[in-house]
Amino acid sequence: MPSLPHFFQVFGESYDVFLKAMLLTLQLTVVSIIIGIFIGLFFALLKISNIKPLGYISDAYIYLVRGTPLIVQIFILYFGISGIFLIPDFWAASLALAFHNGAYIAEIFRGTIQSIDKGQMEAGRSLGMTRSLAMRRIVLPQAFRRALPPLGNQFIIGLKDSSLAAFISMNELFNVATTLGSNNFDEMTYLLIVAVYYLIVVAILTIAVNLIEKKLAVSDR
Repeated sequence: MPSLPHFFQVFGESYDVFLKAMLLTLQLTVVSIIIGIFIGLFFALLKISNIKPLGYISDAYIYLVRGTPLIVQIFILYFGISGIFLIPDFWAASLALAFHNGAYIAEIFRGTIQSIDKGQMEAGRSLGMTRSLAMRRIVLPQAFRRALPPLGNQFIIGLKDSSLAAFISMNELFNVATTLGSNNFDEMTYLLIVAVYYLIVVAILTIAVNLIEKKLAVSDR
C-alpha cells in the first residue's frame, strides 16, 4: 500500500491526465445512455404490444443482454461494427454500451408505462385519439417522468460499466490508471486514485438522483 504523502503527491501530479480521462468517461456514458434510451423505449413498446411476435423479439433481446457478460458484448459489437464500418473507436464503444444499457432501460420503461392508470389511455381514446397518439401525448410523458429516478441509477451503473471500454483501448479513467501504473511501476497508487475519482463522480450523481426523487415525490402529492 502507498503511503499517504506519496498518494497525494501522485494524485496532484496526475490530476490533469485523470480529469481529461474523466471527461471522456462522462462523454462515453452520456452518449451510450442517450442512445440506450431510444433502444430501450423501442423494445419496451415492442414488449407491451398486442402483437405477440413483437413481444418475443423484445424478450429475446433482453434475455441475450442479461444472459451474456458485458465484456463479451462489447468485444462482439466493437469488432463487428469496426469490421463493417470505419467509425471512430468512441462511437463503436458508445454503441456497444448503448446496446447493453438498452435492455435494462427497456425494462424501466415497460414498468413505468404499465404503471400508468389504464384510464389515461381510455380517456385519450374517448377524445378521438388513436392508440399511438394517446400513447405519445398522454402515457409516455407521464411514464418518462416516473422513469427519471431509475434512469439516473442506470446512468450511474453505466458510468461504472464504461470502465470495460479500456479493453478496446479507450483512454477513459480505468485505462489511464492501469497505463500510468504500469509505466511507473506503481499500480496500486494509480488504482486507488482512479477509485477516488469514481467515488466522487458517483457521489455527485447519487445526490442528484436523490434530489430528483424527492422533487418528484413532492410534486406527486
